[in-house]
Amino acid sequence: MQTKIAVVNYDSILGDIDANLEKMDRFVAAGVAQGAHLVIFPETGTTGYFIGDKIVQLAEQVPGPTTHRLGEIAHTHNTYVVSGMVEKSNGGRFFNSSVMLSPQGNLVGHYRKCHLFSSEKQVFDAGSEATLVDTDFGRVALTICFDLVFPEYIRSLRLRGAELIINSTDWITNDWQTNKGWGGEVVSRLAATRALENTMHVAMASRVGLEDGWKSLGHSCICPPSGSFLARIEDGEGMAVGAVELDSPEWETWRSIATYLPDRRLDLYDRIFPEKAAA
Repeated sequence: MQTKIAVVNYDSILGDIDANLEKMDRFVAAGVAQGAHLVIFPETGTTGYFIGDKIVQLAEQVPGPTTHRLGEIAHTHNTYVVSGMVEKSNGGRFFNSSVMLSPQGNLVGHYRKCHLFSSEKQVFDAGSEATLVDTDFGRVALTICFDLVFPEYIRSLRLRGAELIINSTDWITNDWQTNKGWGGEVVSRLAATRALENTMHVAMASRVGLEDGWKSLGHSCICPPSGSFLARIEDGEGMAVGAVELDSPEWETWRSIATYLPDRRLDLYDRIFPEKAAA
């Protein structure tokens, strides 16, 4: 089944959930007008990332008002919607989370970021469960930003049957990091590499704009198993739309040539890394 995906380079309005949801509604409408059956927004898309002490007011439970509104948007436009948000648990813990709403408006995916970056650990608790969702076009896995840096994690999702990795992200930089070569081209190539080494599709939606002195890198993209780009938008707010067919016979032919998964030497790895086997 061929499905069109829209990945949104999105500039969140810091601290204004209602304004972000209204803008997301417009982006979803624009994506559906181009045939999208899945529209993906960045990490913490509904609030912005650097919300500081406002986290107490902005964080919500899942399900809650934000997931209800996202469900209405998905149902109105008859499409899947994925967005990052800040979650508050019943126990008062905070999570950097991602949610997926179905075309019927139902909450079908809820993921808490497992790999927290740097000072995130002072704000959020880490998730401890993977989230895979069976959709009408294939099995997808929800991930957030830094998760994509860990090949073992993405590989484990692939081995659990994920056909598409969805990554909602806010890759950021400052002048020092930019001078070291860190930038949007690097992060888009990271997504392409994860697609290539796992012979699967990866769709990454990235934030753009400036927030608290940090520049968000954009470069939202959709990558097929060949490690190329089906669609990509580099700078500025907007979207890229690409058609994927997760169960395509052509990609099965590709996998019969690019035998990266069956050619793994698990016996060798266990000998080289005995502590892994012991664990």
